[in-house]
Amino acid sequence: MEMNQQFEMVAKTFHGLEEVLAEELRALGAVNVEPGRRMVSFEGDLAMLYRANMCCRTALRILKPIYKFIARDSDELYEMVKEFDWTRVLSLDKTFSLDTVSNSDEFTHSRFVTYRVKDAIVDFFKDKYGPDKRPGVRLQDADVMINVHISGERVTLSLDSSGESLHKRGYRVAQTEAPINEVLAAGIILKSGWRGDCPLVDPMCGSGTFLIEAALIGAGIMPGIYRKRFAFEAWPDFDADLFDSIYNDESSERDFTARIYGADISPKAVAIAEANIKQAGVGRYIDLRCKGIGQWEDAPADGILVTNPPYGERIGSEDMDGLYRTIGNRLKHVFVGYHAWIIGYREEYFNKIGLTPSVKETLYNGSLECELREYVIFDGEYNAFRRGGGSIRHGGDAESSRGEKSRKGPRRMSDSEWRDDARRKGFGGKEARSLRKGGSKPRSEEKFASSKGHFADKPRRDDRRDERRDNRFADRRSERFSRDRQSAEERQSSENPLAVRRNEQALKMLRDKKPSLPPGEKTEGGVVMRSRRGWKKNDD
Repeated sequence: MEMNQQFEMVAKTFHGLEEVLAEELRALGAVNVEPGRRMVSFEGDLAMLYRANMCCRTALRILKPIYKFIARDSDELYEMVKEFDWTRVLSLDKTFSLDTVSNSDEFTHSRFVTYRVKDAIVDFFKDKYGPDKRPGVRLQDADVMINVHISGERVTLSLDSSGESLHKRGYRVAQTEAPINEVLAAGIILKSGWRGDCPLVDPMCGSGTFLIEAALIGAGIMPGIYRKRFAFEAWPDFDADLFDSIYNDESSERDFTARIYGADISPKAVAIAEANIKQAGVGRYIDLRCKGIGQWEDAPADGILVTNPPYGERIGSEDMDGLYRTIGNRLKHVFVGYHAWIIGYREEYFNKIGLTPSVKETLYNGSLECELREYVIFDGEYNAFRRGGGSIRHGGDAESSRGEKSRKGPRRMSDSEWRDDARRKGFGGKEARSLRKGGSKPRSEEKFASSKGHFADKPRRDDRRDERRDNRFADRRSERFSRDRQSAEERQSSENPLAVRRNEQALKMLRDKKPSLPPGEKTEGGVVMRSRRGWKKNDD
């Protein structure tokens, strides 16, 4: 593939973060950026694909569409999938996995769609190479990850370039019972407008997600540098040199002088936050204390507060009403001059805060439909605040300020327009039928063959790439730690054992109890393992 060749991509995200993600992509240089429903479509080259995975704080995964068609029932879905020349994506010695999202009256069961698509791909190889020749299916860590998206009768098959969801940054070594998702935390901070130019406070920080994401934003650190692998690194056209240049680009990094303050009433949560902050290498930006929200007596002036208090679901308080009344009391008496952003679940708890929100937006925290509220904390009476030029924006006004297009999104194309657009871009299904009729090469083939795409016959990358990547990751982290002013002796004495993954002794020290595992056979090292009875490596 020519490095500068443009192609279509899709970035997945949470509901409510589409505009934030669109702005991130535009800042990276993406073109034709169009926010949609829990996704943003855009165009760019191979470098943009790598950069989107490395840099986007509010993206869950980056997809590259390879095939689009109309299917009216499961039989047509099977036939159309089987029409595609899957040798350009897969080979017999590789494994693949499928992730299906369906919003359709006809295709109501995503698992059934997954089975039909899997059968079509497998049967394509059986017809081509013989009844016992086929690539394997693997539920995790497959060589090629394929995303199936169905909207009505429109089917889009894409290659997943990310692998594990991008919210799994790689810095989290431990977590509290209900941690906020990293992508959601970054999205809330970006929505608040904080960029490292004023203090930021999370008085109920839990495992420290808001604190770490804020430090990454303020310091301009790419969130992808902590990850050990992206799915695109296994693609045949993977350009290791290009990716290395993006991975090692520190031009966006900077030091910032504003402090980030975190606290939690739970010593266990504070210990977990400390471990995660240390793993991320951002401790020099963060002040962390163990204290409850009611113990805050002062705060640095004119800052931003972001927090995710307990909802009374997985984590609660004996007096939830009293907790939220305390939040409101501290906002009014300690955080004057602040903009406070609070994500919550229950209206009745929000009401206990006793303040009028300036912004109310719906966001999902896991499966819970939550609300993000902004409170402008001013000193004195509201009328005096208004006379001084202050204003509280209400949710409707905030929505209006974003403009009609961002609220409604682009006009939805008809099925025929969508199909014609797919054909113009080389994704059309009808052209693919010529393969089975001995016709000319379809446009989708020409596009990917001329670009060498993800389907060119290229040797697999050297396995030593794993070692180089691990060394590079270690080098970047050591450089980041060297910027701290702690001496080597101080770092050694403060070494947190949780920085080592699966360290049972560390977990024992943290929880003050032995880890509990079901009985099973012991390995030579004496570790109790779960039974693997009934587990299959390759699951069809």
